[in-house]
Amino acid sequence: MKVVALLFRPAVLLAACAAFVLPQAARAAEPPSRKLVEIYRIAPGRHLEFLQMIAKFDEASKAAGIPPRDLYVHQDGADWDFLLIQDAEHTDEQSAKLGEAMTRLGLPRGAHFFIEFRRNVAEHSDTFVEGPTTAGAWLEKLK
Repeated sequence: MKVVALLFRPAVLLAACAAFVLPQAARAAEPPSRKLVEIYRIAPGRHLEFLQMIAKFDEASKAAGIPPRDLYVHQDGADWDFLLIQDAEHTDEQSAKLGEAMTRLGLPRGAHFFIEFRRNVAEHSDTFVEGPTTAGAWLEKLK
């Protein structure tokens, strides 16, 4: 019984290492994708409404086959409240399905989106980024 346990232990360790390393290696082999990073400072007292709206937008995204946004919540430091990271590009089919889902969920669009969404926001910035990558991989582009 002890011999079996000793032989089994390295196999478990190897499997655990593979589970961690293989996704990292696969990610490194994939070309970086374009993302949209949004940083929000929320209007006083509107944090709950903002998060509820984002949850509905994520529900619409899911219906369109688009992954939900990655949400980061401020803990300490700068004066932002929420940081969102999402795919910056979608297929035409996903965009059409997203519009249909937003309508079905009663989410504002167009000028109404601007008014409704801004009700929750004191300040925001957004930027398009490429990644994830590494410094070494990005430097390879210079060759």
